[in-house]
Amino acid sequence: MKLYPINAGNFKLDGGAMFGVVPKSLWQRTNPADSNNMIDIAARCLLIEDGDRLVLIDTGMGNKQSDKFFGYYYLWGNDSIDSSLKQHGFHRDDITDVFMTHLHFDHCGGSVQWNANQTGYEVAFINAKFWSNENHWNWAINPNNREKASFLKENIIPIQESGQLHFTSLPQGNTLLNSELGFDIFFADGHTEKQMIPLINYKGKTIAFMADLLPTVGHLPIPFVMGYDTRPLLTLSEKELFLNTAADKNYYLFLEHDAHNEIITVQHTEKGVRLNNTYALNEF
Repeated sequence: MKLYPINAGNFKLDGGAMFGVVPKSLWQRTNPADSNNMIDIAARCLLIEDGDRLVLIDTGMGNKQSDKFFGYYYLWGNDSIDSSLKQHGFHRDDITDVFMTHLHFDHCGGSVQWNANQTGYEVAFINAKFWSNENHWNWAINPNNREKASFLKENIIPIQESGQLHFTSLPQGNTLLNSELGFDIFFADGHTEKQMIPLINYKGKTIAFMADLLPTVGHLPIPFVMGYDTRPLLTLSEKELFLNTAADKNYYLFLEHDAHNEIITVQHTEKGVRLNNTYALNEF
């Protein structure tokens, strides 16, 4: 097995929204804001090469939205899925599976693209199975008013219409062991219904793709919860459980949204679970 970081692009989000009720005087120590109160955010996906299977975890925003839409997110840098795949010797047509941690636009927008004459949409990975889970899918296609702006139909419905949509099994507890994709999955409901956190066994290490359970290093303190989370009190308990396990078992946490830290380990301290070390995937 080989793992590759795939940067689908960088953008900015409001620091207050990213840290909820936490005062700026605290969160700006780790996530400094610009003059518009925006902080740096990555869309760092992960590619798993395992035998004949190429599994891409999340796909970023994509490029089919309007200039007005992207204007809200202050895109920066030159990274894209295609350039990042090419850097590692791959093409999007090589992808056999696209695993979507959840269906918010910044995690699945790149799964769908305009067709050739821009009269409609098509899946962006023509040879891939697209993986969600039934509970989250139903949550996304019947969105509540809070998340409606994050669940965009053009990112979701074309996947179903393509016939390439598949659902993972659901766990008895919070973790699905040996999923259809070959890795374990931790399910978390605080951010959105049945968000999936892959746990990948790689060279004797457990690599956890953190999605929105832990967006950045700055979110390590348990109360540092995003304003976007639908059930913030549940996020507290899920983060505490997961981070304590990560410290106990020395998980390597792959950060999707931290523009400046790719992988971290954590440790127990008097203040709770905190940062231990930072890494780049190519160090493994």
